[in-house]
Amino acid sequence: MSVTEMTFWDHLDELRKVIFRCLGAILIAGIALFTVMPDIFDKVILGPCFGSFPVYQWLATLSQYFSIPSSFCDPSFKIKLINIQLTSQFLIHFKISFLLATILIFPYILFEIWHFISPALYLKEKKSFLFAFILGTLLFYIGISISYWFIFPISLRFLAGYQVSQFVVNQLSLDSYISTFTSLNLIMGLVFELPMLAFILSKLGLIKRSFFKRWRRHAIVLLVFLAAVITPTGDPFTLSLVAVPLYLLYELSGLLVKKDDQ
Repeated sequence: MSVTEMTFWDHLDELRKVIFRCLGAILIAGIALFTVMPDIFDKVILGPCFGSFPVYQWLATLSQYFSIPSSFCDPSFKIKLINIQLTSQFLIHFKISFLLATILIFPYILFEIWHFISPALYLKEKKSFLFAFILGTLLFYIGISISYWFIFPISLRFLAGYQVSQFVVNQLSLDSYISTFTSLNLIMGLVFELPMLAFILSKLGLIKRSFFKRWRRHAIVLLVFLAAVITPTGDPFTLSLVAVPLYLLYELSGLLVKKDDQ
């Protein structure tokens, strides 16, 4: 049956199949990850809790090379998490397994979405939206990677050692750690979708390249402020680790949209 011959209920039935296939893939991947999660949890999720985490060693080496004082030079750094809820460990085991499963099969989910909507698009539209899907997938993973390797560990080191008073001792709960870990990484993954969003809006005729030129100065101030919020260390080096990628995303977004005369 061609696209033009399909009724509303045919489209609805096809959408239901897409949803079931995506949920089935998440379920299979989630169960597989659930069985190996203890190793993944110790080596990946809790990796930033130890001084041996690679980014701490890289920053320590850089600080020594440039003779800059750094709090990342302590190899004995270690964060001990406590659990205060009876069901937390099991629920977190379950939650992280299926969250990672969703992230890992994200390209397959996009493929299913693409397979569903592509018959209704013209050839030129297919090329544009396929490019947007591929770009969005790549940037999503890049955003999560930058957050995991740089932004989250740096924020963790600062916040774990910060004290409003010497009489208040930090004891980090497992729930608090996982909540910050997942939210920060996913937020950065979504922030890195800005170029894809700009590309789609441009194809719909909603924004032009002059928009990014006109608001560049304001965007720089806003992005630096956002980077300062994400990495509250006050260190110009760590601030630039976040601000520079965000600014490059802004410029990439401007390059992907149409020129005013197009």
